[in-house]
Amino acid sequence: MSSHPPFDLRASIALRRRAAFLAVLGGACVIGALAMVFFYVPTESTMGIMQRIYYIHIPTAWIGELAFGIMALCSLGYLLLRDDRLDAIALSAAETGFVFWLATLAAGPLWARLAWGSWWVWDARLSFSMLLALIWGGYFLVRSWAEDRESGKRLAAVVALVGAIDVPVIHMSVYWFRTQHPMPVMMNPEGPSADFEIGMTIMASVFAFTILFFGLLLYRYSYERLKSRVELLAAARAERNALRSTSTGAYG
Repeated sequence: MSSHPPFDLRASIALRRRAAFLAVLGGACVIGALAMVFFYVPTESTMGIMQRIYYIHIPTAWIGELAFGIMALCSLGYLLLRDDRLDAIALSAAETGFVFWLATLAAGPLWARLAWGSWWVWDARLSFSMLLALIWGGYFLVRSWAEDRESGKRLAAVVALVGAIDVPVIHMSVYWFRTQHPMPVMMNPEGPSADFEIGMTIMASVFAFTILFFGLLLYRYSYERLKSRVELLAAARAERNALRSTSTGAYG
């Protein structure tokens, strides 16, 4: 049985304010990062203008993997503790992170069409990335199609834990398999391979999108907590009305 911690309206309002602040700050940082992409960083000598897609593709991929990690950790905590707050964080990370992961899957083919002459190849990293998107979709499906809400939460948590196995595989696939996907330019065991301006722009983009993600995550979490509170109040009211109707029928 899930636990429903006490709802604090003041804490909820404060959380929404912090979320709004982070979201606005993140949006401003993203604008700054895009300014670096278009006006600061030089055009890469080998790939040319198409390399600028990296500054969207890399941070959104990082956010997607980070979001799935949060989702899996909170899902594990929910299975162990049955705390609905952990499930709310997992769901919030899932919905917010999925948007970034879709952006990753959209930006990748744009680069591939210019670099490889094909929108999609069944490369190891691409294949495992698509698999994660399908697992992500399964997470949402089991929540919505389960017989009752509690079983949906538990099944979705299991899906998140299984899908988490794919996250390190995606990152390591360029080392474990023969792949057309470029090697990492920042998180490389041999050290960063990008020029200073390129590395700075990548880090600025990652930082900006991370701030934006956490702002959106907190906002989505505050909404989920408020929604759960409203549903509990509605259920309690319906139960009182049912008892009142039963009592009236018994003595009427």
